[in-house]
Amino acid sequence: MFTSVSSRSAAAYKRASIEASVDMADPHQLVNLLFEALQRAIGGAKLALQAGDVAAKCKQIGNAVSILEEGLKAPLDLEKGGEIASNLDALYTYCVHRLVQANARNDVDALDEVARLIEPVASGWKQIKGEGPAYLRQV
Repeated sequence: MFTSVSSRSAAAYKRASIEASVDMADPHQLVNLLFEALQRAIGGAKLALQAGDVAAKCKQIGNAVSILEEGLKAPLDLEKGGEIASNLDALYTYCVHRLVQANARNDVDALDEVARLIEPVASGWKQIKGEGPAYLRQV
């Protein structure tokens, strides 16, 4: 019925740490944080699916879809970003489609595919320094 004090403290620390990271991050670092959260959500969905935890699987896939749609796809500037922005938009749309399929079909392979597709983009983004490229809308 109750969680231990150390569990509650750890959870509170984690939330505060994440909030502080977001508050202090520049736009480039925010995208890095989004990619990290996306990768964690996909991994969490896979673990939940393998454990048969339907509620956790749905929650993690929902988180991943939100990150893709609201965090990574929404800020794309398709006019200024040209082919790069268009390709990222198509990739994120495809990944959302595959995540929905993974959820509906309990498909671990679809989760693995999305993780494989996102990994080089996330890795490449980490190598970019500064304010970020033109294909992101300035907030």
